[in-house]
Amino acid sequence: MSATLRLAEQLIALPSVTPEDGGCIPLINSHLEPLGFKCEVIDLGPENFRVRNLWAKKAGSSGHTLAFAGHTDVVPTGPLQKWTSDPFTPTHRDGKLFGRGASDMKTSLAAMVVATQEFYQECPEPALGIAFLLTSDEEGPALDGTVRICDMLQQRHETPDFCIVGEPTSVKQSGDMIKNGRRGSLSGKLIVKGIQGHIAYPQLADNPVHRAAPALAELASMVWDEGNQFFPPTSWQISNVQAGTGATNVIPGEMVIDFNFRFCTESTEATLKQRLTDVLIKHQLKFEIEWTLGGLPFLTTPGTLVKAVQEAILEVTGLNTELSTTGGTSDGRFIAQTCPQVIELGPPNATIHKIDEHVALADIEPLKNIYKKVLLNLNQACARQHGKTP
Repeated sequence: MSATLRLAEQLIALPSVTPEDGGCIPLINSHLEPLGFKCEVIDLGPENFRVRNLWAKKAGSSGHTLAFAGHTDVVPTGPLQKWTSDPFTPTHRDGKLFGRGASDMKTSLAAMVVATQEFYQECPEPALGIAFLLTSDEEGPALDGTVRICDMLQQRHETPDFCIVGEPTSVKQSGDMIKNGRRGSLSGKLIVKGIQGHIAYPQLADNPVHRAAPALAELASMVWDEGNQFFPPTSWQISNVQAGTGATNVIPGEMVIDFNFRFCTESTEATLKQRLTDVLIKHQLKFEIEWTLGGLPFLTTPGTLVKAVQEAILEVTGLNTELSTTGGTSDGRFIAQTCPQVIELGPPNATIHKIDEHVALADIEPLKNIYKKVLLNLNQACARQHGKTP
């Protein structure tokens, strides 16, 4: 059994349903501290929802740092009786490792740790510094995890230069796709006001559903932007609609619509809010909106980090990796506000959050080797930049 597989199994065996860390961070610290990492465990949040965070760092001679970022928490298992084997008992079947977190993202954490160990064996005094930014609050509200640690690091002027988030990004095998950006998420709860009344006397009421329908149709057909070479166009979708009292003879007094923008770097939070509000005003609606910004879009254009990752994947797997910005949000949205180059790279994501979550055994060691090769590539780049021989 490889060191990566062994550590992945140890992490999977620790129940860490969000916001619980389950002992994952102490286990990871036991591997990092002997390497000379200064490990800060930072517990945040209310007593009934305590979040465990880790900032561990070992400096390099160049002053540049790559942070491995990720989360130790996992989503709930769902009905235990539907699992073929216990979700917190790592199990091998058909060349796969089964367990909650196997893909999202305890295998990535194990690969990052072992890659770091092997890197220091080859480069005991590197130019590149390495850090770990881990949290047990990624699958939950994400209020007391990475976002809080990033604020702390910014205040301390200790932000990393590069970051790899270990989210499962691959499709068929480790390394075939990486995320060099993510769309932003902007949600809204729209309340359209009307006047409740008897359905037989519509002239005495004001039906908010009827009033809102033309505006919603216009919003659904709007082109918000054209996207760009890295992002698809911004989309607007309704997720929930509520109106009425439950009776069939009552015109509702209000209508509540939940919606979401997934927006690219061609649009901004302010412009999307303004354009949507303009449509509602145009249709003379009486309304209120509660806005929630889930995250801003971020993009890492091809440069030092993307080049180092592309070259590492090609050398380890022979694949020309695909750059992508599709999918949901991740903690990369917080890190990108202070770190100039952020990418996401992890194992295939076909079974994340599912019953019988698993990762192919054949994907584990290549992922570790990719991470290690990225470290070696960045170390060489940092050494060259500072006139030192790596």
